[in-house]
Amino acid sequence: MKIITWNVNGLRAIEKKGKLKELLEKEKPDVLFLQEIKGKVEQFDDWLKNNKEYKQFYHSAEKPGYAGTGIWVRKSFFQKLQNVEFKTTVPKAPNMDEGRISHLTFQIDCSRQPDFCKSAKSKPLQIYDLLSIYFPNGGKSEQAWREKLVFYDKVLDYMNKLRKRGHIVIVGGDFNVAHTPLDIKRAKENDGKIGFHPKERAWLDRVVADGWVDVWRAKNPGVTDVYSWWNVFTRARERNVGWRIDYFFIDKKYLPRVKRIEYLTKQLGSDHCPLLMEIEI
Repeated sequence: MKIITWNVNGLRAIEKKGKLKELLEKEKPDVLFLQEIKGKVEQFDDWLKNNKEYKQFYHSAEKPGYAGTGIWVRKSFFQKLQNVEFKTTVPKAPNMDEGRISHLTFQIDCSRQPDFCKSAKSKPLQIYDLLSIYFPNGGKSEQAWREKLVFYDKVLDYMNKLRKRGHIVIVGGDFNVAHTPLDIKRAKENDGKIGFHPKERAWLDRVVADGWVDVWRAKNPGVTDVYSWWNVFTRARERNVGWRIDYFFIDKKYLPRVKRIEYLTKQLGSDHCPLLMEIEI
């Protein structure tokens, strides 16, 4: 299963630039996570809501032109799934009216799909939870900051709850925090600021302590100067002065199933770049 997560910073804008089509034609992902779609379904053209190659699920913000998430699934892949359900909430998390969660759950029956389930350790029936999440920035006000920390906690609670049920959970998206000094170009200058605040980073420490793994970092220990977001106004991308704030997290026991994890830093169109993961089913 090839999955890409991308904060597109406006779905209609990136489609108009031709950059989304460019990515899909080059990488042909089975699943695409989207963040900051900034629009409602009724505003999207036919390619964005009735695509010939992809089933499309959206969770738009109530506020026009703001936030929102989505998940696209290649139709040939979708046909192999059972009991598909799309959800748009995390229990007790704030900001659910901002479209911050797109959650697709499905079953894969390996007894019926022996060629589809490649892993020798695959269980006959697997339940997957795929969560595309746009975490709040938290910088607008003191209330927004407090709500961001609550949002973090409720998402981790939900991840743990799903895993406890025996599900395979894949969480991807814009986490709006750089975890360690390795993940930000100017760590000293930004220490204590939102996006690199001790409380945010401590939450990621708890995620890891609970047995979840930042897939890219686990596969690239000690690597620096790889980022996923750059400030447009300062033209930071040209100088690679960035932040690594887009992630895939999975249960650490599934890390051996990951065959590829890569930031597609050459893909333009947004202030974020996509992150690609290939994981064996």
